[in-house]
Amino acid sequence: MTVKTENTQTTLTYSKMRGMVAILIAFMKQRRMGLNDFIQKISTNTYACKPTEVQSILNISQSQEPELLNGNSSPPPSPSQQINLGPSSNPHAKPSDFQFLKIIGKGSFGKVLLARHKADEKFYAVKVLQKKAILKKKEEKHIMSERNVLLKNVKHPFLVGLHFSFQTASRLYFILDYINGGELFYHLQRERCFLEPRARFYAAEIASALGYLHSLNIVYRDLKPENILLDSQGHIVLTDFGLCKENIEPNGTTSTFCGTPEYLAPEVLHKQPYDRTVDWWCLGAVLYEMLYGLPPFYSRNTAEMYDNILNKPLQLKPNITNSARHLLEGLLQKDRTKRIGAKNDFMEIKNHIFFTPINWDDLINKKITPPFNPNVSGPSDLQHFDPEFTEEPVPNSIGQSPDSILITASIKEAADAFMGFSYAPPMESFL
Repeated sequence: MTVKTENTQTTLTYSKMRGMVAILIAFMKQRRMGLNDFIQKISTNTYACKPTEVQSILNISQSQEPELLNGNSSPPPSPSQQINLGPSSNPHAKPSDFQFLKIIGKGSFGKVLLARHKADEKFYAVKVLQKKAILKKKEEKHIMSERNVLLKNVKHPFLVGLHFSFQTASRLYFILDYINGGELFYHLQRERCFLEPRARFYAAEIASALGYLHSLNIVYRDLKPENILLDSQGHIVLTDFGLCKENIEPNGTTSTFCGTPEYLAPEVLHKQPYDRTVDWWCLGAVLYEMLYGLPPFYSRNTAEMYDNILNKPLQLKPNITNSARHLLEGLLQKDRTKRIGAKNDFMEIKNHIFFTPINWDDLINKKITPPFNPNVSGPSDLQHFDPEFTEEPVPNSIGQSPDSILITASIKEAADAFMGFSYAPPMESFL
Protein backbone atom coordinates (compact mmCIF):
# COMPACT_ATOMS: atom_id res chain seq x y z
CA MET A 1 0.00 0.00 0.00
CA THR A 2 1.43 3.38 -0.94
CA VAL A 3 0.58 6.98 -0.18
CA LYS A 4 1.39 9.45 -2.95
CA THR A 5 2.28 13.08 -2.44
CA GLU A 6 3.10 15.66 -5.08
CA ASN A 7 6.84 15.02 -5.08
CA THR A 8 7.43 11.72 -3.34
CA GLN A 9 6.04 8.23 -2.93
CA THR A 10 6.16 6.69 0.53
CA THR A 11 5.51 3.06 1.37
CA LEU A 12 3.04 2.73 4.26
CA THR A 13 4.31 -0.37 6.04
CA TYR A 14 2.49 -2.36 8.71
CA SER A 15 4.73 -0.91 11.42
CA LYS A 16 3.96 2.61 10.24
CA MET A 17 0.26 1.86 10.30
CA ARG A 18 0.59 0.62 13.87
CA GLY A 19 2.40 3.82 14.72
CA MET A 20 -0.43 5.89 13.27
CA VAL A 21 -2.96 3.93 15.31
CA ALA A 22 -0.88 4.50 18.45
CA ILE A 23 -0.88 8.25 17.75
CA LEU A 24 -4.67 8.28 17.38
CA ILE A 25 -5.19 6.30 20.59
CA ALA A 26 -2.85 8.58 22.55
CA PHE A 27 -4.58 11.61 21.07
CA MET A 28 -8.02 10.40 22.16
CA LYS A 29 -6.86 9.68 25.70
CA GLN A 30 -5.03 12.95 26.29
CA ARG A 31 -7.95 14.98 24.91
CA ARG A 32 -9.83 14.21 28.13
CA MET A 33 -7.17 15.76 30.33
CA GLY A 34 -7.37 19.26 31.76
CA LEU A 35 -4.95 21.86 30.41
CA ASN A 36 -2.94 22.19 33.60
CA ASP A 37 -2.84 18.43 34.17
CA PHE A 38 -1.59 18.15 30.60
CA ILE A 39 1.12 20.76 31.13
CA GLN A 40 2.21 19.19 34.42
CA LYS A 41 2.51 15.80 32.69
CA ILE A 42 4.62 16.94 29.76
CA SER A 43 6.74 19.55 31.56
CA THR A 44 9.05 16.71 32.70
CA ASN A 45 9.20 15.20 29.19
CA THR A 46 12.62 14.44 27.73
CA TYR A 47 11.83 16.66 24.74
CA ALA A 48 13.29 19.38 26.98
CA CYS A 49 11.50 22.16 25.11
CA LYS A 50 14.62 23.80 23.77
CA PRO A 51 12.83 26.81 22.25
CA THR A 52 12.69 29.21 25.18
CA GLU A 53 9.21 30.40 24.23
CA VAL A 54 7.86 26.84 24.56
CA GLN A 55 9.64 26.34 27.88
CA SER A 56 8.05 29.55 29.17
CA ILE A 57 4.61 28.18 28.24
CA LEU A 58 5.23 25.03 30.27
CA ASN A 59 6.31 27.14 33.23
CA ILE A 60 3.20 29.29 33.05
CA SER A 61 1.80 27.80 36.25
CA GLN A 62 4.33 29.97 38.03
CA SER A 63 3.38 33.06 35.99
CA GLN A 64 1.10 35.98 36.67
CA GLU A 65 -2.20 34.06 36.23
CA PRO A 66 -1.77 30.58 37.74
CA GLU A 67 -5.27 30.32 39.15
CA LEU A 68 -6.77 29.89 35.68
CA LEU A 69 -4.87 26.69 34.90
CA ASN A 70 -7.16 24.65 37.17
CA GLY A 71 -5.20 25.80 40.20
CA ASN A 72 -3.12 22.65 40.75
CA SER A 73 -0.11 24.69 41.80
CA SER A 74 -2.11 26.85 44.23
CA PRO A 75 -1.81 26.34 47.99
CA PRO A 76 -4.62 24.29 49.55
CA PRO A 77 -7.67 26.32 50.61
CA SER A 78 -8.20 27.16 54.25
CA PRO A 79 -10.72 25.05 56.17
CA SER A 80 -13.34 27.80 56.05
CA GLN A 81 -13.16 27.85 52.22
CA GLN A 82 -13.11 24.13 51.48
CA ILE A 83 -16.89 23.80 51.31
CA ASN A 84 -19.31 26.53 50.36
CA LEU A 85 -22.79 25.54 51.43
CA GLY A 86 -24.68 28.64 50.42
CA PRO A 87 -28.36 27.59 50.59
CA SER A 88 -30.41 27.70 47.43
CA SER A 89 -32.32 30.90 46.88
CA ASN A 90 -34.83 29.03 44.67
CA PRO A 91 -37.40 27.33 46.87
CA HIS A 92 -39.06 25.70 43.86
CA ALA A 93 -36.17 23.40 42.90
CA LYS A 94 -34.38 20.61 44.76
CA PRO A 95 -32.62 17.36 43.81
CA SER A 96 -35.56 15.20 44.84
CA ASP A 97 -37.64 16.85 42.08
CA PHE A 98 -35.72 14.66 39.64
CA GLN A 99 -35.28 11.00 38.89
CA PHE A 100 -31.61 10.62 37.97
CA LEU A 101 -31.32 7.88 35.36
CA LYS A 102 -27.84 7.69 33.86
CA ILE A 103 -24.45 9.34 33.94
CA ILE A 104 -23.81 10.77 30.46
CA GLY A 105 -20.64 12.78 31.06
CA LYS A 106 -17.91 13.69 33.51
CA GLY A 107 -15.74 16.70 34.17
CA SER A 108 -13.25 18.10 36.65
CA PHE A 109 -15.89 19.16 39.16
CA GLY A 110 -18.71 16.68 38.79
CA LYS A 111 -21.00 14.78 36.45
CA VAL A 112 -23.67 15.32 33.82
CA LEU A 113 -26.71 13.11 34.27
CA LEU A 114 -29.81 12.27 32.30
CA ALA A 115 -32.75 13.08 34.58
CA ARG A 116 -36.53 13.12 34.35
CA HIS A 117 -38.39 15.89 36.13
CA LYS A 118 -41.04 14.17 38.25
CA ALA A 119 -43.65 16.90 37.81
CA ASP A 120 -43.55 17.56 34.05
CA GLU A 121 -41.92 14.20 33.09
CA LYS A 122 -39.54 16.01 30.73
CA PHE A 123 -35.96 14.86 30.26
CA TYR A 124 -33.04 17.16 31.07
CA ALA A 125 -29.26 17.02 31.22
CA VAL A 126 -28.38 17.94 34.78
CA LYS A 127 -24.86 19.15 35.38
CA VAL A 128 -23.99 18.49 39.03
CA LEU A 129 -20.86 20.19 40.35
CA GLN A 130 -19.10 19.67 43.67
CA LYS A 131 -18.57 22.99 45.44
CA LYS A 132 -15.61 21.59 47.37
CA ALA A 133 -13.75 20.72 44.16
CA ILE A 134 -14.53 24.12 42.62
CA LEU A 135 -13.30 26.02 45.66
CA LYS A 136 -10.18 23.87 46.00
CA LYS A 137 -9.15 24.80 42.46
CA LYS A 138 -10.35 28.40 42.78
CA GLU A 139 -12.74 28.12 39.85
CA GLU A 140 -15.74 30.00 41.31
CA LYS A 141 -15.48 32.77 38.70
CA HIS A 142 -15.52 30.32 35.80
CA ILE A 143 -18.60 28.54 37.15
CA MET A 144 -20.47 31.79 37.66
CA SER A 145 -19.37 32.93 34.20
CA GLU A 146 -20.83 29.73 32.73
CA ARG A 147 -24.13 30.43 34.46
CA ASN A 148 -24.15 34.05 33.25
CA VAL A 149 -23.53 33.03 29.64
CA LEU A 150 -26.24 30.39 29.81
CA LEU A 151 -28.70 33.00 31.04
CA LYS A 152 -27.89 35.25 28.08
CA ASN A 153 -28.65 32.51 25.55
CA VAL A 154 -32.34 33.08 25.12
CA LYS A 155 -33.03 32.25 21.48
CA HIS A 156 -30.03 30.92 19.58
CA PRO A 157 -30.67 27.44 18.13
CA PHE A 158 -27.07 26.23 18.25
CA LEU A 159 -26.33 26.96 21.92
CA VAL A 160 -27.46 24.71 24.76
CA GLY A 161 -30.28 26.20 26.83
CA LEU A 162 -30.45 26.60 30.59
CA HIS A 163 -33.89 25.91 32.07
CA PHE A 164 -33.02 26.76 35.66
CA SER A 165 -30.29 26.30 38.26
CA PHE A 166 -30.18 25.79 41.98
CA GLN A 167 -27.85 24.69 44.73
CA THR A 168 -27.72 22.53 47.80
CA ALA A 169 -25.23 22.66 50.61
CA SER A 170 -22.57 20.78 48.69
CA ARG A 171 -23.50 20.96 45.01
CA LEU A 172 -24.50 23.24 42.14
CA TYR A 173 -27.12 22.06 39.65
CA PHE A 174 -27.52 23.28 36.04
CA ILE A 175 -30.76 22.04 34.45
CA LEU A 176 -29.93 22.01 30.72
CA ASP A 177 -31.36 20.90 27.40
CA TYR A 178 -30.89 17.16 26.97
CA ILE A 179 -28.94 16.56 23.74
CA ASN A 180 -28.40 12.92 22.80
CA GLY A 181 -26.97 12.88 19.27
CA GLY A 182 -23.43 12.52 20.61
CA GLU A 183 -20.29 14.66 20.73
CA LEU A 184 -18.77 15.69 17.43
CA PHE A 185 -15.59 14.12 18.84
CA TYR A 186 -17.42 10.79 19.22
CA HIS A 187 -18.51 10.81 15.58
CA LEU A 188 -15.05 11.87 14.38
CA GLN A 189 -13.56 8.96 16.32
CA ARG A 190 -15.88 6.56 14.53
CA GLU A 191 -15.54 7.98 11.01
CA ARG A 192 -12.00 9.48 11.19
CA CYS A 193 -12.94 12.47 9.03
CA PHE A 194 -15.91 14.01 7.23
CA LEU A 195 -16.56 14.84 3.60
CA GLU A 196 -16.38 18.54 2.82
CA PRO A 197 -20.16 19.22 2.57
CA ARG A 198 -20.72 17.73 6.02
CA ALA A 199 -17.79 19.65 7.50
CA ARG A 200 -19.11 22.86 5.89
CA PHE A 201 -22.56 22.39 7.45
CA TYR A 202 -21.14 21.90 10.94
CA ALA A 203 -18.66 24.77 10.54
CA ALA A 204 -21.48 27.09 9.45
CA GLU A 205 -23.65 26.27 12.48
CA ILE A 206 -20.65 26.60 14.81
CA ALA A 207 -19.70 29.96 13.25
CA SER A 208 -23.29 31.16 13.67
CA ALA A 209 -23.18 30.29 17.39
CA LEU A 210 -19.79 31.97 17.87
CA GLY A 211 -20.98 35.06 16.00
CA TYR A 212 -23.98 35.28 18.32
CA LEU A 213 -21.76 35.03 21.41
CA HIS A 214 -19.50 37.74 19.99
CA SER A 215 -22.55 39.97 19.46
CA LEU A 216 -23.08 39.68 23.24
CA ASN A 217 -19.40 40.61 23.80
CA ILE A 218 -18.60 37.05 24.88
CA VAL A 219 -15.48 35.19 23.69
CA TYR A 220 -15.95 31.41 23.89
CA ARG A 221 -12.24 30.38 24.10
CA ASP A 222 -12.69 26.59 24.30
CA LEU A 223 -14.07 25.40 20.97
CA LYS A 224 -13.25 21.71 20.40
CA PRO A 225 -15.17 18.66 19.18
CA GLU A 226 -15.86 17.53 22.77
CA ASN A 227 -17.85 20.72 23.40
CA ILE A 228 -19.88 20.40 20.20
CA LEU A 229 -22.92 18.13 20.44
CA LEU A 230 -25.38 16.90 17.84
CA ASP A 231 -29.07 17.04 18.64
CA SER A 232 -31.50 14.27 17.72
CA GLN A 233 -31.87 15.66 14.18
CA GLY A 234 -28.14 16.23 13.63
CA HIS A 235 -27.85 19.98 14.26
CA ILE A 236 -24.95 21.46 16.21
CA VAL A 237 -25.35 22.43 19.87
CA LEU A 238 -22.46 24.25 21.52
CA THR A 239 -22.07 23.52 25.23
CA ASP A 240 -19.74 24.10 28.22
CA PHE A 241 -19.27 27.83 28.73
CA GLY A 242 -16.87 27.60 31.67
CA LEU A 243 -14.00 29.35 29.87
CA CYS A 244 -16.09 32.12 28.29
CA LYS A 245 -14.89 35.66 28.81
CA GLU A 246 -17.62 38.26 29.16
CA ASN A 247 -17.57 41.99 28.39
CA ILE A 248 -15.06 41.86 25.54
CA GLU A 249 -15.92 44.75 23.21
CA PRO A 250 -15.25 44.42 19.45
CA ASN A 251 -11.75 45.86 19.86
CA GLY A 252 -11.23 44.57 23.40
CA THR A 253 -8.61 42.06 24.52
CA THR A 254 -7.89 39.72 27.40
CA SER A 255 -4.75 37.81 28.36
CA THR A 256 -5.68 34.75 30.43
CA PHE A 257 -3.84 31.58 29.42
CA CYS A 258 -6.61 29.03 29.04
CA GLY A 259 -8.12 26.61 26.56
CA THR A 260 -7.30 23.11 25.32
CA PRO A 261 -3.73 22.34 24.17
CA GLU A 262 -4.49 21.22 20.59
CA TYR A 263 -6.51 24.36 19.88
CA LEU A 264 -4.51 27.12 21.56
CA ALA A 265 -3.90 30.07 19.23
CA PRO A 266 -0.34 31.39 18.84
CA GLU A 267 -1.15 34.65 20.62
CA VAL A 268 -2.40 32.72 23.65
CA LEU A 269 0.79 30.63 23.73
CA HIS A 270 2.82 33.83 23.40
CA LYS A 271 0.95 35.15 26.46
CA GLN A 272 0.03 38.23 24.44
CA PRO A 273 -3.30 40.06 24.71
CA TYR A 274 -5.82 38.38 22.43
CA ASP A 275 -9.32 39.17 21.16
CA ARG A 276 -12.36 37.41 19.73
CA THR A 277 -10.34 36.21 16.74
CA VAL A 278 -9.07 33.44 19.04
CA ASP A 279 -12.44 31.76 18.41
CA TRP A 280 -11.91 31.91 14.65
CA TRP A 281 -8.53 30.21 15.06
CA CYS A 282 -10.33 27.44 16.98
CA LEU A 283 -12.96 27.20 14.25
CA GLY A 284 -10.14 26.70 11.75
CA ALA A 285 -8.61 24.00 13.95
CA VAL A 286 -11.95 22.16 14.26
CA LEU A 287 -12.64 22.45 10.51
CA TYR A 288 -9.13 21.11 9.80
CA GLU A 289 -9.77 18.19 12.16
CA MET A 290 -13.11 17.42 10.52
CA LEU A 291 -11.41 17.27 7.11
CA TYR A 292 -8.17 15.52 8.09
CA GLY A 293 -8.87 13.56 11.29
CA LEU A 294 -6.39 15.32 13.58
CA PRO A 295 -5.97 18.96 14.66
CA PRO A 296 -3.43 21.09 12.77
CA PHE A 297 0.12 21.07 14.19
CA TYR A 298 -0.73 17.98 16.25
CA SER A 299 2.04 16.02 17.96
CA ARG A 300 1.94 13.36 20.66
CA ASN A 301 4.53 15.47 22.44
CA THR A 302 2.72 18.57 23.66
CA ALA A 303 5.85 20.70 23.89
CA GLU A 304 6.60 19.89 20.28
CA MET A 305 2.98 20.64 19.35
CA TYR A 306 3.23 24.07 20.97
CA ASP A 307 6.42 24.69 19.02
CA ASN A 308 4.58 23.66 15.83
CA ILE A 309 1.70 26.05 16.54
CA LEU A 310 4.11 28.91 17.08
CA ASN A 311 6.62 28.25 14.31
CA LYS A 312 5.61 25.59 11.80
CA PRO A 313 3.87 26.68 8.57
CA LEU A 314 0.39 25.28 7.98
CA GLN A 315 0.54 22.23 5.73
CA LEU A 316 -2.56 21.29 3.73
CA LYS A 317 -2.86 18.06 1.76
CA PRO A 318 -4.22 18.44 -1.79
CA ASN A 319 -7.47 16.54 -1.19
CA ILE A 320 -9.64 19.58 -0.38
CA THR A 321 -11.14 22.30 -2.56
CA ASN A 322 -9.45 25.64 -3.12
CA SER A 323 -12.16 27.41 -1.15
CA ALA A 324 -11.61 25.13 1.87
CA ARG A 325 -7.86 25.66 1.57
CA HIS A 326 -8.30 29.43 1.46
CA LEU A 327 -10.57 29.43 4.51
CA LEU A 328 -8.22 27.22 6.55
CA GLU A 329 -5.26 29.42 5.65
CA GLY A 330 -7.24 32.48 6.70
CA LEU A 331 -8.56 31.07 9.97
CA LEU A 332 -5.23 29.48 10.94
CA GLN A 333 -3.28 32.66 10.26
CA LYS A 334 -0.74 33.00 13.08
CA ASP A 335 -0.95 36.81 13.03
CA ARG A 336 -4.37 37.52 14.54
CA THR A 337 -4.54 40.95 12.90
CA LYS A 338 -4.47 39.24 9.48
CA ARG A 339 -6.82 36.41 10.42
CA ILE A 340 -10.23 36.08 8.76
CA GLY A 341 -12.65 37.71 11.18
CA ALA A 342 -10.17 40.31 12.44
CA LYS A 343 -11.90 43.21 10.67
CA ASN A 344 -15.59 42.36 10.54
CA ASP A 345 -15.89 39.30 12.77
CA PHE A 346 -18.62 36.80 11.80
CA MET A 347 -19.58 38.67 8.61
CA GLU A 348 -16.17 37.82 7.10
CA ILE A 349 -16.68 34.13 7.79
CA LYS A 350 -20.29 34.25 6.61
CA ASN A 351 -19.30 35.84 3.28
CA HIS A 352 -16.37 33.55 2.54
CA ILE A 353 -16.58 31.60 -0.72
CA PHE A 354 -16.40 28.28 1.17
CA PHE A 355 -19.87 29.01 2.59
CA THR A 356 -21.46 30.03 -0.75
CA PRO A 357 -23.70 26.91 -0.73
CA ILE A 358 -25.11 27.92 2.68
CA ASN A 359 -28.34 29.92 2.92
CA TRP A 360 -27.76 31.53 6.28
CA ASP A 361 -31.43 32.40 6.90
CA ASP A 362 -32.39 28.79 6.30
CA LEU A 363 -29.49 27.65 8.47
CA ILE A 364 -30.50 29.70 11.52
CA ASN A 365 -34.10 28.52 11.12
CA LYS A 366 -33.00 24.88 10.86
CA LYS A 367 -34.50 24.55 7.39
CA ILE A 368 -31.39 22.83 6.03
CA THR A 369 -31.50 19.07 6.46
CA PRO A 370 -28.41 17.95 8.41
CA PRO A 371 -26.02 15.71 6.44
CA PHE A 372 -26.10 13.08 9.20
CA ASN A 373 -29.01 11.89 11.35
CA PRO A 374 -28.04 10.29 14.67
CA ASN A 375 -31.22 8.14 14.45
CA VAL A 376 -32.02 8.15 18.15
CA SER A 377 -35.31 6.49 19.10
CA GLY A 378 -36.02 8.76 22.07
CA PRO A 379 -34.56 10.20 25.29
CA SER A 380 -33.63 6.78 26.61
CA ASP A 381 -31.53 6.03 23.52
CA LEU A 382 -27.96 6.40 24.76
CA GLN A 383 -26.14 4.82 21.81
CA HIS A 384 -24.06 7.95 21.19
CA PHE A 385 -22.78 8.28 24.77
CA ASP A 386 -19.60 6.64 26.00
CA PRO A 387 -20.42 3.39 27.85
CA GLU A 388 -17.64 4.34 30.25
CA PHE A 389 -20.13 6.88 31.64
CA THR A 390 -23.52 5.27 31.08
CA GLU A 391 -22.57 1.96 32.67
CA GLU A 392 -21.44 3.61 35.90
CA PRO A 393 -24.06 3.51 38.67
CA VAL A 394 -25.70 6.80 39.62
CA PRO A 395 -24.69 7.79 43.19
CA ASN A 396 -27.68 7.91 45.54
CA SER A 397 -26.42 11.17 47.00
CA ILE A 398 -26.98 13.02 43.69
CA GLY A 399 -30.74 13.10 44.23
CA GLN A 400 -30.74 13.82 47.95
CA SER A 401 -30.93 17.18 49.68
CA PRO A 402 -28.46 17.49 52.58
CA ASP A 403 -29.67 17.47 56.14
CA SER A 404 -29.86 21.07 57.32
CA ILE A 405 -28.31 20.00 60.63
CA LEU A 406 -25.02 19.58 58.77
CA ILE A 407 -24.90 23.26 57.85
CA THR A 408 -22.55 24.67 60.49
CA ALA A 409 -21.48 28.24 61.21
CA SER A 410 -18.00 27.68 59.73
CA ILE A 411 -19.54 26.40 56.51
CA LYS A 412 -21.83 29.42 56.21
CA GLU A 413 -18.79 31.71 56.25
CA ALA A 414 -18.05 30.64 52.68
CA ALA A 415 -21.60 31.14 51.39
CA ASP A 416 -20.78 34.25 49.36
CA ALA A 417 -18.75 32.36 46.74
CA PHE A 418 -21.85 31.21 44.84
CA MET A 419 -24.28 33.92 45.89
CA GLY A 420 -26.79 34.54 43.13
CA PHE A 421 -26.17 31.23 41.39
CA SER A 422 -29.73 29.99 41.68
CA TYR A 423 -32.03 30.94 38.84
CA ALA A 424 -35.55 30.08 37.85
CA PRO A 425 -37.53 31.38 34.87
CA PRO A 426 -40.90 33.07 35.42
CA MET A 427 -43.48 30.63 36.74
CA GLU A 428 -45.59 30.76 33.58
CA SER A 429 -42.79 29.06 31.65
CA PHE A 430 -43.46 25.92 33.68
CA LEU A 431 -47.12 25.81 32.62
